[in-house]
Amino acid sequence: MEDQSKQMKLNKNDIANAISTSVRELQQGIDTHCCLVAAILGENVGENNLLPLLDLCPKRSRERSLEKAIKEAIDVIEESRKAFKSKTLEALRKKLTSVLVGTD
Repeated sequence: MEDQSKQMKLNKNDIANAISTSVRELQQGIDTHCCLVAAILGENVGENNLLPLLDLCPKRSRERSLEKAIKEAIDVIEESRKAFKSKTLEALRKKLTSVLVGTD
């Protein structure tokens, strides 16, 4: 019974930490949107004002995650291609590299 109680406390702590992290991320998003609205309403919109805000956008974060995943896939494909001498893996690696670089 004691182990079950201990496990329940750990689960509650994990849940509380996850909620706290989520609330912090939501607050950062709200702050970003407030800055953006203030810049637009104040007609103080310029590239210098928007770039820092764009870097905080979830899409940018997702793009960075996708880029990292593609780089990892390219590395794995390169190693596999060497081991198996596969033309298909080489073609896939080249295609992913060109997409990552933006020359597709």
